[in-house]
Amino acid sequence: MAELTVARRYRLDPEAVRARLRRRRTLDLVRKGGRTLITFALGFLFLMPFIWMFATSLKIDPEVYRVPPTWLPRVVRWENYSEAMTYEPFGLYFVNTLKYGLSATVGAVLSSALCAYGFSRVQWKGRDTVFWVVLSTMMIPGQVRMIPLFLIFKRIGWLDTYLPLVIPSYLGSAYFIFMMRQFFMTIPTELSDAARIDGCSELGIFFRIILPLSRSALVVVGLFRFMDAWNDYMGPLIYLRDIDKYTVAMGLQHLRQYGQAASPEQYWPHLMAAASVVTVPIVIMYFFTQRTFVEGIALTGVKG
Repeated sequence: MAELTVARRYRLDPEAVRARLRRRRTLDLVRKGGRTLITFALGFLFLMPFIWMFATSLKIDPEVYRVPPTWLPRVVRWENYSEAMTYEPFGLYFVNTLKYGLSATVGAVLSSALCAYGFSRVQWKGRDTVFWVVLSTMMIPGQVRMIPLFLIFKRIGWLDTYLPLVIPSYLGSAYFIFMMRQFFMTIPTELSDAARIDGCSELGIFFRIILPLSRSALVVVGLFRFMDAWNDYMGPLIYLRDIDKYTVAMGLQHLRQYGQAASPEQYWPHLMAAASVVTVPIVIMYFFTQRTFVEGIALTGVKG
């Protein structure tokens, strides 16, 4: 309507203006349709491994080796899930992983937030220098620290416990400290100044003002740390000896190594069934926290 009004004002041909509007609408629809198709195609490519894993978990073993491969199982066998969960005590592994993951997540969130608050909201001499020293620790590969940490934890008697996996999370992580610091710097300093004038301590400002305003960043740190713990294989492999303390990652590896001897007729379907069950909690958790997760990622690093 606006274009037609302009056409009448400047004595343009209304039909030509309408044709131009139709072409513009058509181009907009084509662009939107093209973007939608590309998004669906990329999403399907991303989901293909998961679809194949789930389809394989419902097959019988001879069908896994069929050439050409079949996407959908000709014989759906739901028993693969119950049998895979029986060959290995995955219920116990889930409980162990939750203990490890939740404890490490709480430690990472609290320690990183406290350190980030000190680097972003409190003025003290040498603050920026110490911050860059903390960031420089990110350049030290984990393989370099592996043997010294193992010797230290062995000397203090922490082997075959979850302490070597959990306690380091309570000492801060350079990456999480950097993320939280960048987020805290986006919060107006006037809020902290007003609280100080009212007599609030630094810890009071931290717990009553900063943390409630940083929920999205805290969720991002918590999700990252929990997913690291859920998928962690190297840490439990180094420090855990008792099979009753294994995590889900160790359980999957144990099933991969010894599952063929236990169930040679359904080895790959059982392995894919166990992998599907292990993947489901992470996917569900992401869908429930997707909005907060994306918001935290978008806001982190806005201010340097």
